[in-house]
Amino acid sequence: MYLPRGLIAHLYQSLLKRNHAAAPPVLLLVALEPDALCACRILTALLKRDYIPHKIQPIAGYGDLSRAAQDLIRPMRTTDGGSGGVVVCLGVGGMVDLEEVLGLDVDENGQGGTGDVEVWVMDARRPWNLSNVFGAPLSADPATGELVRRQAGVDKGRILQSYQSGRGGIIVFDDGDIEEELSAEREAYCALEEMPEVGEGVESEDDDSDDPDEEDTPQSGQAPKKRKSMSDQDDSDEEMSDDERPRQRRRSNSGGSIPSSPERRPERRGLVSIANRLGGSSDFSRSDSRSRSTSPAIAIPKEKSVKTLRKQLIAMRDKSTGVLDKYYQLGASYSEPVSSLVYSLASELGREDNDLLWNAIVGVSSLELYGRTGSGVGLNPLSAAGGSAGWNGDRGERIRAVLRDEVRRLNPADLKDLARETTIGDASGAIPTSARSATDKAIRLSPEPRFLMLRHWSLYDSMLHSPYLSARLHIWSDAGRRRLDKLLAKMGVSLSQCKQKYTHMDMELKRGLRERLLRFAPVYGLDGLVPPPPRNGDMKDGWGFVRCWGWKACLSAIDVGVILGAILEVGDAKSLNQSSFDTSNFISAQDHAEMTANNNANASSESQPGPTAIDAQEHITARFWTAYDALNSIDLVVDHIPTAQYLHKAILRTGTTLIEKKQIRHLRAFRMAVVKEGPDVQLFTHPGALTKLALWVAEAIVELNGTKGKNRGSELVMAGLDDVRGLYVVVGLGGGGATESAKERLVRRDARKKDREAKKAAKAAERARKRTARIERNLAAGLDEDEVDDETEDEDSEDDDGASDDAEEEEEEEDKERGSGRNRFGNAFQEVVRETGARVRMDSFEACVIEIRKEDLTGFLERLSMKAVVG
Repeated sequence: MYLPRGLIAHLYQSLLKRNHAAAPPVLLLVALEPDALCACRILTALLKRDYIPHKIQPIAGYGDLSRAAQDLIRPMRTTDGGSGGVVVCLGVGGMVDLEEVLGLDVDENGQGGTGDVEVWVMDARRPWNLSNVFGAPLSADPATGELVRRQAGVDKGRILQSYQSGRGGIIVFDDGDIEEELSAEREAYCALEEMPEVGEGVESEDDDSDDPDEEDTPQSGQAPKKRKSMSDQDDSDEEMSDDERPRQRRRSNSGGSIPSSPERRPERRGLVSIANRLGGSSDFSRSDSRSRSTSPAIAIPKEKSVKTLRKQLIAMRDKSTGVLDKYYQLGASYSEPVSSLVYSLASELGREDNDLLWNAIVGVSSLELYGRTGSGVGLNPLSAAGGSAGWNGDRGERIRAVLRDEVRRLNPADLKDLARETTIGDASGAIPTSARSATDKAIRLSPEPRFLMLRHWSLYDSMLHSPYLSARLHIWSDAGRRRLDKLLAKMGVSLSQCKQKYTHMDMELKRGLRERLLRFAPVYGLDGLVPPPPRNGDMKDGWGFVRCWGWKACLSAIDVGVILGAILEVGDAKSLNQSSFDTSNFISAQDHAEMTANNNANASSESQPGPTAIDAQEHITARFWTAYDALNSIDLVVDHIPTAQYLHKAILRTGTTLIEKKQIRHLRAFRMAVVKEGPDVQLFTHPGALTKLALWVAEAIVELNGTKGKNRGSELVMAGLDDVRGLYVVVGLGGGGATESAKERLVRRDARKKDREAKKAAKAAERARKRTARIERNLAAGLDEDEVDDETEDEDSEDDDGASDDAEEEEEEEDKERGSGRNRFGNAFQEVVRETGARVRMDSFEACVIEIRKEDLTGFLERLSMKAVVG
């Protein structure tokens, strides 16, 4: 089931009404990423204000999700002695069948079920698992007592205003795309859900008759043989060693891998039911005497045979299944960030304030750091637009425009500031580095350049470690360093000035920095280094967000996102030795010794993750709480600035080494790089850190080699060696890019439809004119008017055929555009695993991230190079 965007506060208000002293706490399952972390902060603030008890459970991957289901969620069910309750998934589980994964489905004996456990799903990853979106929980029909997937207040998966929550089920929060984009998938899913069972290739005795006119009459009450449903398909090929992820995908007819299609209803239906659904006659037992008594002047409509009805039903089923297959095969993409969606909930409830707004801004800004675009994980082709403008296309810009409006509303500018901006002008806007008073905690807009942690580094180091500037100046080479020095010299900034901390630089240099960048950056191809000129009437389009905490600190939203990511990927700064990040930063020394000693033993038991792997994952999960606390403590954020700086120094070092040693190979469908030596190798065993390195390398590759074909030539597979566990962590970086939104596609499709209808109307008018002229000519010649009717039949038939062909071509073109440029590494990984039997663990919520045994990597990549990795 899905909750439309217009009813986003409906469930929360129902929860508030049901809240009481003995109510079970709300369970929050939160992914280990900055966006979900910020969303958790916003939601917990709402729950605390309304005195709703809650519990937070960090979820690192599908293994953690399965354990949480076993230990926390199933005991909540009323069927297991619990009291029901609400589970909120933030950035968790949108791509899998949560009813199955969380153990809320009904078994073969009719036991289990949701047990009044209601699961709210907020996830930016796509594609959705349509069982979550359109499926309803099994419940007993009051009339017949049979188990049916039907719930009051739900229309074809859409929750209505009359829906009463608290009865259990999976509920997806729609960010608008489901309503606007998935209408065809909704109809197909519901058609499959309501479709009766029918056996394929099972012929009755009557079907074998050679007489096509003979009427097929099945035995009374005999239901057709139940076909093998999608949920019963053999998943043995998809079993992977070390794979903790629950079975969430089934194989499609085309050989791809798709999330589960709707299961058939368990009740028995006869062929009479099939005939009724297909529009045929249900009176199969009509006697021959009645037929003979019918007047011979009246033709009796021929009834369709059972064989014909079965074929029609199978054709309908295949057509609906094909619609779902197309959706699942589009590839990965990202929609509205979870933090933005939860802030919309707070806004609907009238609870927004500066703290919640700041968390939403940080969450939205963090997605850019991980390359999460409307086409999946990859480079953004619009990144040259300057600042954050252009990231994730028009949709991302609309979200940031809303946030800028919220900043202006909740942080009204002082009259003195307005006068100063009017006098100086936005083109000379200085980058704020300090608060305006000891109690200043306002959020402001700032013309942020594409530098990294400028306020907490020197100008030189900030420019040096900027992925955007590094790629375009070729900063990994001596010539690139000289270009950077020359750019600073042209700007009139001496090396002594730019290598001291930015806050200590000369005030005049800081005030004129943006103006100098606008003047000299285009000379070096750095047009996107600073926010672009105003557009769409917004004088601060593309500007970033900055917040101060009195005299303590002043940070941009991107800075906070970088620091939170570093905490999650590297660890607690208090336990780090900045001169050497060894393995003790990732797992304890005891765990390290155990993993080294048991490495060979673990290699022989691949079906389940070993205890050392679980210990390491728990160590990573513990970082969640440090990051969670940092969102509410500026002191913690400042303490972890060195951690973020070290991570990005390691990215620059490792990326430079890969390019200088020419360790980036060009395979058929993508480029490949492997990090298996060096001081920072253990650092890149975390998928988040490895993704950042891959983005840095991919941007450098594009600058070195240019684009290739319709894609940007940035398809990259990056592998990081975890020698302790004897495996590689692999991330697949797609073409990236910001596709147009669903609303834009609908507008374009409606325009094409109107154009087609106008052409059709023009042709009809032309035919009518010609027909009228022909009638007049024939009447003048003494012919009857009826004699000219057949002359236009061929023209009408040709026009109808042409219109049908145009509609089919338009549908194919739309499907192609819809999935154009998307990251399909997740699909390709699963196909290769089935073909090669490689020992792979797919535990990450990112479909393009896997773990693979060291000895299986070469064969896996060779087969992967033959697959389509970008849609």
